[in-house]
Amino acid sequence: MAFGSDRKYMTPAQAEAAEIDVGLRKYMLGVYNYMASGVALTGIIALLVASSPAALQMIFGTPLKWVVLLAPVGLVFFLAFRIHAMQASTAKVVFWVYAALMGLSLASIFVAYTGTSIARTFFVSAAAFAGLSLWGYTTKKDLSGFGTFLIMGLFGLIIASLVNIFLQSSMMEFVISAAGVLIFAGLTAYDTQKIKEMYWEGDGHEIAAKKSVMGALTLYMDFINLFLFLLRFMGVTRGEE
Repeated sequence: MAFGSDRKYMTPAQAEAAEIDVGLRKYMLGVYNYMASGVALTGIIALLVASSPAALQMIFGTPLKWVVLLAPVGLVFFLAFRIHAMQASTAKVVFWVYAALMGLSLASIFVAYTGTSIARTFFVSAAAFAGLSLWGYTTKKDLSGFGTFLIMGLFGLIIASLVNIFLQSSMMEFVISAAGVLIFAGLTAYDTQKIKEMYWEGDGHEIAAKKSVMGALTLYMDFINLFLFLLRFMGVTRGEE
């Protein structure tokens, strides 16, 4: 029996809950679609740049590399602080530009690691991300306290990474990489639950679209960082071939 015909057997509360459930699934599907499209755009651009020695030289052999490396960070802050004032269409454009710039910066991993190990790590990351995000979406456990701990760990990870730039400690590098995998694995579940809780059935199209973009950006960053930290363990450098 179709859902529409089922509604006449529901109480008003059940009908309202069903509508919310349908709206929530549509909202989350939009988040995942934006996120997956961003990852795809990043991968395509990274591959194209990595296959062109001239493009690699232009980006990483000149001061332009600092623009490529720092611009994505600036765009994240810009989107986070200005999302309320911009149109949803503008937010989407900023997200695509961010994903494209990440593609330029990630082209370097194709120089450092073999394509086979990158592909293997990507599929492992995708499987782990899917499982963790599904758990974050379905669990009844409140992950907010867990999230606070993870965010504190993320700040510690950033500080440790900056310190190790000067120390160049291989042991510290290993600890940072392991902590990075655990932190972004946890953040994937936490952020999924938080994005789910951001949904409100009364949102207009514009607000819902902007929430979808911000949710996609959050999950995109979780996935990319999880992938990069796993690559430190699973990646095979070209010198090791």
